[in-house]
Amino acid sequence: MSGGARRAPNAPPVHGGPGVLDLDKLYAARLHATRVRPYVATALFALHVVESRRVPTMAVDRHWRCYVSPAFVDRTPVEELAGVWVHEVSHLLRDHHGRSDRVARERGLSGPGERLRMNIAADCEINDDVFGDGLVRPEGAVLPRTLGLAPGELMEDYLRQFGLGPLTQGMVWLDCGSGADGLDRAWDLGPDGAHGLTEHERDAVRFRVAQGITGRPGSAPEGWRRWAEEVFHAPQPWRELLGAAVRSAAAGSGAGEDYTYGRPSRRSAGLPGVVLPSLRRRPPRVCVVIDTSGSVSDAELGGALLEVAAISRAVGGRRDLVTVVSCDAAARTVHALCGAEGIALVGGGGTDLRTGFAAALRASPRPDVIVVLTDGQTPWPETPPPCRTVVGLFPRDARDGSMDEENPDYEPDTPPPWARVVTIG
Repeated sequence: MSGGARRAPNAPPVHGGPGVLDLDKLYAARLHATRVRPYVATALFALHVVESRRVPTMAVDRHWRCYVSPAFVDRTPVEELAGVWVHEVSHLLRDHHGRSDRVARERGLSGPGERLRMNIAADCEINDDVFGDGLVRPEGAVLPRTLGLAPGELMEDYLRQFGLGPLTQGMVWLDCGSGADGLDRAWDLGPDGAHGLTEHERDAVRFRVAQGITGRPGSAPEGWRRWAEEVFHAPQPWRELLGAAVRSAAAGSGAGEDYTYGRPSRRSAGLPGVVLPSLRRRPPRVCVVIDTSGSVSDAELGGALLEVAAISRAVGGRRDLVTVVSCDAAARTVHALCGAEGIALVGGGGTDLRTGFAAALRASPRPDVIVVLTDGQTPWPETPPPCRTVVGLFPRDARDGSMDEENPDYEPDTPPPWARVVTIG
């Protein structure tokens, strides 16, 4: 068994002494934490305690085990231990290990130094608003202001804003375990160790905690409320969804199908002297209608060009089968896709994508799939086009003033039910 010694689950309580874990004190601290932060009670009691003399304080792994130093429990007041309980379980609830792994892959970060930075950044995300209101901040807790950073940001944001240096010299001891930064420790029991939670059990705990936060409005800090909203409405991988929607539309019945006499139908055998054509599958033709009205930003137009290239890959890389229409209040020239960087997006006025649909359907040959990239501030065709339609929707917030469309009472129509809608970004 890797890791430190572990007390049997059914062993009687042991009171503090030299080198012996004081479970009574530790569990009293957990009870205090549940009283002052009742919405995390489910998570606190889901943690399984593992006694270990190899951890500096308390640490967690991704399987929801909490490794505890007996010496740390002995010297720490119950009120501070309660804060450590909440801090450690916060790493797991906010999936800091999974997020650290993703950041490491995306930014090419590796090594213990970078993982220490991730642990510090994760602590900043938690500690800026988790303490107070009955929960005592433990001694040495890392705060954003300790590094000269603003509160209220996420681990990924903090990680960009500081490096290891004079301000972090006193934090080299910091180790919240693999549950905080994703890097396995020597004391971890691993996925096959006892008392670990499965992935489904971990998700169930997060969902229960999020329910507790949203069900008690005003009682949780802003960081926790934001986290709970994300648990209920997790962001979707929109690029994958858009590509899947295009592929699904292109593979649907009738899309990319035509009759040919090059290979006669097998039914011809039942009609002597008559040659029947067979149904042939061909690569689908796609027309991309890009909203170039004034309400779409330059950054969104640049992203639209990237999506055009991705759409061409979704239909097998046949750029000759992809055309692009730029459209504001009027449809512009239909471009064949040779290279996304060579497409001129012309516009800047009002929005009426009905002209874009009309231009796409006038093309010869007619497209099998129409993909519309827009912010949605447009009237839509009253009847569905005779082909599949996918709408990539740039998100808008009614509070940001971008919904006026030259009329303060303007309310854009929602995309029609006959279109498959994917929110971009």
